[in-house]
Amino acid sequence: MTEPVEVIRSPLLAGVPHGFLGRRGGVSTGPLAGLNVGLGAGDDEDAVAENRRRAVFAVLPGAALATVYQVHSPDAVSVVRPWAHDERPRADAMATDRPGVLLGVVTADCAPVLLADTSAGVVGAAHAGWRGAQRGVLEAVVGEMVGLGADRARIVAAIGPAIAGASYEVDETFRAHFSEADEGYFTPGRRGHWQFDLEAYAAARLARAGIGEVERLGLDTYADPDRFFSYRRATHRGEPGYGRQISLIGLPL
Repeated sequence: MTEPVEVIRSPLLAGVPHGFLGRRGGVSTGPLAGLNVGLGAGDDEDAVAENRRRAVFAVLPGAALATVYQVHSPDAVSVVRPWAHDERPRADAMATDRPGVLLGVVTADCAPVLLADTSAGVVGAAHAGWRGAQRGVLEAVVGEMVGLGADRARIVAAIGPAIAGASYEVDETFRAHFSEADEGYFTPGRRGHWQFDLEAYAAARLARAGIGEVERLGLDTYADPDRFFSYRRATHRGEPGYGRQISLIGLPL
């Protein structure tokens, strides 16, 4: 019997249908066993469709799932209704004020960020890898939410399962992408290497965008293979592929 879908929720987003999902509760098998929702993971298409159906049902039954074609960009879009699969915009964040639309971002080490202004009835979701975060995707999704009537000071955000600093070793080439002002997110490691705290970096970008409060869930995708998919872990193990998990937020129907 398949285990139930695990839905990780943020107290900061209480009252808003949302969830950070991992790999528990799906029908995929083999290296992608569990709730793999990645369309490009090389999984059975029917299994991915069933996993996505289960994910939606676990968070907001009856909702319509909206996703974008994620490309590690700084771009955010507003959603009126979900796009057809082959019409999805290339972007990495979404905002909506439409009840029954469930925003979904997929990750496999990057930071999923869910946001809400409950007073305005506006929610947002972002896929924030280091490149997208550095280029401004988090500021962009806040801007889209404000454009729909949200107030920066009322927006709250939660950062879900992502690779943690202890698991994220980077080299000098990676470090060179950042300025000295960002040195606090790097902890020295072995010679010529650092440990990068993506979660702290994303939280700081959100705070600088002026939002009300940020919660960091502190869940390490790399270190918990029974619970989460991880691109870096799969690469280090020489596995043939890696799954993707999904994070969801929407407004009640």
